[in-house]
Amino acid sequence: MNTTFDTPRIVRFLREAVRAQVCPGAAWAVGDARGPVAGGAVGTHDGAGGLPTRPDTLFDLASLTKVIAVWPVVGTLVEDGKLLLDAPLGSFWPEAAGHPLGDVTPLHLLTHTAGLPLRANLRALYGTDPQDVRDGVLREPLRRRPGEAVEYTDRAALVLGYLAEHLTGLPLARLAADRVWAPLGMTGTRFGPLPPALAARCAPTEYDEETGAHLRGTVHDFSTRLLGGACGIAGAFSTAGDLGRFLRQVLAPVRPPFGPEWVAASLRVRTGELAPARGLFWHLAPGTAVRDDVWVHYGFTGTGMWVSPSRGRWAVLLTNKLYFTRATGPVTAVRDAFREAVFAPL
Repeated sequence: MNTTFDTPRIVRFLREAVRAQVCPGAAWAVGDARGPVAGGAVGTHDGAGGLPTRPDTLFDLASLTKVIAVWPVVGTLVEDGKLLLDAPLGSFWPEAAGHPLGDVTPLHLLTHTAGLPLRANLRALYGTDPQDVRDGVLREPLRRRPGEAVEYTDRAALVLGYLAEHLTGLPLARLAADRVWAPLGMTGTRFGPLPPALAARCAPTEYDEETGAHLRGTVHDFSTRLLGGACGIAGAFSTAGDLGRFLRQVLAPVRPPFGPEWVAASLRVRTGELAPARGLFWHLAPGTAVRDDVWVHYGFTGTGMWVSPSRGRWAVLLTNKLYFTRATGPVTAVRDAFREAVFAPL
């Protein structure tokens, strides 16, 4: 097992990314099942000499919400016997029965093989009332037959969030906090909008035309804002330290909140011969193979986290690249360099 990684290299290319305005700042951490072994922060909140980015800076996690909220909450429901991954939704969920979504299973949703519509403007399709959005999402015709193809869509996590709420009678934000974040000591993690004192510690994201300022402590994703700031798509804010606590649990899972069976079921290919290969919400790091055993999830704001059970190592990289641009190419290069420095040789 590789037990070393190139810390000076990490610091060097993150500082270069800040100088090149790939992102205003970044926080990072690397660790194992015992906890963090290295970490740090570079740059500032806004790239213009503002507040320095710190290890405890809060970041809009974007799609990492799917992994730290929806994925573990679903895992607790599976392990409690309240949810069967292979059961068609229509067989136990009245809102899905009689609609195309009724033939989809939770496993399809977790592997992005449900055939759901891809990215879409929920407001344009369904209006601004949250119940109308929910009804529209759950009744929308499928794009493909379930199991036919792997196609990433935010709707998979949105539907799973709705499903968890149906099975428990509790909002997703409460489920994530009570079932996952509190047991793991993730005291700095929460759904937004953040109160002013915490928003001041948050790295801002993109410029918002409506407010005339960069979003800070308010989720960047417009669909999530439409739904009050908390849903399966996005909305969670956290720190590198808290995500390290979460990933430590993934490496050495002990219930509560979720056990080794759920992790083992998730961090392996569940899509057969379909490409790209996916586990349950996790996927293999780009440029790696199954034998490399490096699993990842990214967020649109410039966030990412990795875990490798065979190496006994996890890593977190948080940036607010969205402050500068929606382009993904530059931050992709930074993520790849970070992964190579932490997990090489692959």
